[in-house]
Amino acid sequence: MKLSRQFTVFGIAIFCVVVFSLYLMLDHIDHSKNPNGERIQNGQLGILQDKIDHLERLLAENNEIIANIRDSVINLRETVKDGKMFPEGNMSQGNVELLPPAPALLPIHSEDCQFAAQTYSKAADGVQMLDVYDLLSFDNPDGGVWKQGFDISYQDNEWDNEPLQVFVVPHSHNDPGWLKTFDDYYRDQTQHILNNMVVKLHEDSRRKMIWSEISYFSKWWDSIDEQKRDAVRRLIESGQLEVATGGWVMPDEASSHYFALIDQLVEGHQWLEINLGVKPKTGWAVDPFGHTPTHAYLLRQAGLSNMLIQRVHYSVKKHFASQKTLEFFWRQNWDQDSSSDILCHMMPFYSYDVPHTCGPDPKICCQFDFKRLPGGRISCPWRIPPQAITDNNIQERVQTLLDQYRKKSKLFRTNVLLAPLGDDFRYAEAVEWDQQFENYQKLFDYMNSHPELHVQAQFGTISDYFEALRKSTGMDPVGMNVGQLALPVLSGDFFTYADRDDHYWSGYFTSRPFYKRLDRVLESHLRAAEVLYSLTLANIQKYGQPSDYPAVDNYKLLTEARRNLGLFQHHDAITGTGKDWVVVDYGTRLLVVYNPTEQARTSMVTVYVTTPKVRVLNALGHVVRAQVSAVWNDASHAATDLSFVAQAAPLGLSVYQLMEGMEPRTEAAKYMFLQDGMTPENISCLQKMRLKEDDAEFLVKVEFVWYGTTSNKDKSGAYLFLPDKEATIYSPSQPPVVRVTKGLLFSEVTTTFTQITHTLRLYNIHGVEGQSVELCNTVDIRGEINHEIAMRITSDLNSKDRFFTDLNGYQVQPRKTMAKLPLQANFYPMTSMVYLQDSSARLSLLTAQSLGAASLKSGQLEVIMDRRLNQDDNRGLGQGVLDNKITANSFRLLLEKRMSGFLEFWKFPAETHLRHKKVTYAHQGCIHLIKKNTLKTEGGGPSEQAALILHRKGFDCGFSNRNTGLLCSTTRGKIRLEKLLTDLKVKSITPVSLSLMHTHNSDADPQEISLKPMEIRTYRLQLS
Repeated sequence: MKLSRQFTVFGIAIFCVVVFSLYLMLDHIDHSKNPNGERIQNGQLGILQDKIDHLERLLAENNEIIANIRDSVINLRETVKDGKMFPEGNMSQGNVELLPPAPALLPIHSEDCQFAAQTYSKAADGVQMLDVYDLLSFDNPDGGVWKQGFDISYQDNEWDNEPLQVFVVPHSHNDPGWLKTFDDYYRDQTQHILNNMVVKLHEDSRRKMIWSEISYFSKWWDSIDEQKRDAVRRLIESGQLEVATGGWVMPDEASSHYFALIDQLVEGHQWLEINLGVKPKTGWAVDPFGHTPTHAYLLRQAGLSNMLIQRVHYSVKKHFASQKTLEFFWRQNWDQDSSSDILCHMMPFYSYDVPHTCGPDPKICCQFDFKRLPGGRISCPWRIPPQAITDNNIQERVQTLLDQYRKKSKLFRTNVLLAPLGDDFRYAEAVEWDQQFENYQKLFDYMNSHPELHVQAQFGTISDYFEALRKSTGMDPVGMNVGQLALPVLSGDFFTYADRDDHYWSGYFTSRPFYKRLDRVLESHLRAAEVLYSLTLANIQKYGQPSDYPAVDNYKLLTEARRNLGLFQHHDAITGTGKDWVVVDYGTRLLVVYNPTEQARTSMVTVYVTTPKVRVLNALGHVVRAQVSAVWNDASHAATDLSFVAQAAPLGLSVYQLMEGMEPRTEAAKYMFLQDGMTPENISCLQKMRLKEDDAEFLVKVEFVWYGTTSNKDKSGAYLFLPDKEATIYSPSQPPVVRVTKGLLFSEVTTTFTQITHTLRLYNIHGVEGQSVELCNTVDIRGEINHEIAMRITSDLNSKDRFFTDLNGYQVQPRKTMAKLPLQANFYPMTSMVYLQDSSARLSLLTAQSLGAASLKSGQLEVIMDRRLNQDDNRGLGQGVLDNKITANSFRLLLEKRMSGFLEFWKFPAETHLRHKKVTYAHQGCIHLIKKNTLKTEGGGPSEQAALILHRKGFDCGFSNRNTGLLCSTTRGKIRLEKLLTDLKVKSITPVSLSLMHTHNSDADPQEISLKPMEIRTYRLQLS
């Protein structure tokens, strides 16, 4: 209230100044008489009339100014009341140039500070993965037939009272690109798998099948006739065919941003809802190279109750198997109750193929993969082939298989057993369907007809299995109560994955970084286009639809772009683990000043210009301060670009005009070159950082290092990182060229080495950009052999062995560098940030692309920026990584005084600025707009409804929020829709699940949305 009165007084003061100025103008009008006292002559009257006319014009103009001042004061009062720092509407409106916001301390509600004070979630009898890693020795003794496990024994009478219930789940894992392109795989294999599925499942109602990848399924659906579509619907209705997960792809869980994870999940689920009316119940993730709790949370928010994972460190699997904790409720680190829980099954053995799914002995299980019968194209590597089931061998075959089932069941707490039956691109030929289903049905019939065996076996879907599991433990069919046989609660993640020995899959965190960056660029552009399109349709409906607006054509283009981005989230795409030509195919699909954010934004905009003589005007024609800089084609030759500070309202457009001509407010940057007499030993990039707030100085040194690959048989490749030793300091063969730039809006130092061009930039503006150091490393290692290049940042922070990485840009996971693990095991995925801290400060590195990161020593961060590897790492790809491109890696380095610790709130806007340098984001009340896109009709065109997906960030009040450029205050998670969607009225709003497949009942005010910290919520929206 006090601040509001100050704004009123300020407005009145301006009014008084204007009135006094008018009085002075009147006083300067000539009212004198001639010396003889005669009245002024007619000529002088004319002059006086002109002055009076001029005065009237001035009065009119000043009346307008006063009106604008009055409106501005009112808006400012409302702004302070709402906790925002800009008025609603276009930020370029007004009669003066809008400068960057002055330093401001944002109001914080005390309740919003409680989130940071919470400890990481762990139930009384629960499992926290940080504790598991401390506990394990990570040795690898020979476990016998289960090489990475232990011997399993049982008593024959253990199942006398409760028979073993076995669900054999046929599946076919179809990679949407890996060794072949998406289209080639579809042509050669996938379409035949799906065609055979319709025929073969209808032959016997006891047969079951699950499918996961909707990208393939939708392509096939478009090619089949209505009769076959009806047959598919009948299979789904009868429970013979289940769609598991139902995303566009089975996504990577390390490099994918949660925006893109949501996009591909919504795209798949919306396709299912429109075409099949299917609502997936269970997640199926057998091939991603490590698993994130972010994906578990998204599945739970989408309405799924169960999930399955496979690729987990072999030592973790062994430990969980020994404790019978392979099935658990997966809970988010930040969740203090059970609202985020999802029931999860971890497969216990090496792989998801048939030799590693029936039991602990792959030599035995391979004999029950009937595709490997003698005479076929594949065989068992243990050289004991399967046998077709006959009356002569069925008793022995049943006893052999049942022994494996029983041993596997000893790793779990119930008598319900899952046995997947499939592999990559299985069931492409009709003969395999006959081989697998006919032989297994004979085995099942024998088991089920002999009660003395105490087993019931059948084909099933993955949800069939979970339904029986829940029933056996006394759980609800879809609820998350622990049941009579209490299952543990687990929190944490499953990175970094190792499948054997010291073979850690930390290489793919960085492989093909050019495409990882391209993914983020398309993601930001697509999101901006989706929001723009949705708002455009709403405005057309409000003001009348023009006949020439290509709404349907534009929607089809958006859908294609969305699906191409979804395709790239596949676990062999964004990971950089596909064949060269497959990667090129992905990149081709990805090639495709708006502010699609819920907060007003001020940011630097840079555009190329043909002349340094240029001026920038805002929408009202007022000149904007600008900087002309050189675009350096090499170390010493340049073109020209123009930089200026642009401002845009939430979800708003701002228009700026460039005009050729000299302009004092457009200043040219000044340059200085350093080279002669300098050597690599005395050239360093960054050495120290000083905080503007209190001039506190910290050691922060940037340098570059090389990693080689081991001389052992197994070497680094697209998946694996197997270094030969600790990194060696990068020492270029020639002295670098150093270019120093000093300018009005930013200054920078660019150091050009042989393989790296390193730029450090400081912005002279308020907000996030002005509070951090921008780093850009353009890397070219195309001439190297088996080399990986990393950026190392060394500080004087006493972080010891602790650091933090984000998970998918959604949440933060504490890490611990462990001396008992090899170097490569201590690298983790960095989707958007990594940071370390001590009792005095926090140092964060924010990234515009996903890469691998580590903190191998106290106070030190390392980020692998590119990898060039000459050999395959024996994980199926069959090639090295030799298609490197010149790649620009962008970062922000942020140093903060620390008072208390958790994830500091405004890093996310800083990371947002990185990910969306030209197209941006928004916050209102510190709530993030993830997605607002128009939903499709059954015909594939745009509907009148839109999806609105919001996320409330958790943040830390222990850091100063001055000068950050955040234009929101906390609101205890509440947001008014009319504040977000200015000038548009909400006709209807319905709370739904994340992918809009389930409708939630709510008695709350539909115009006010309330979210808990870290909660993601979706609404079906119709604007009028």
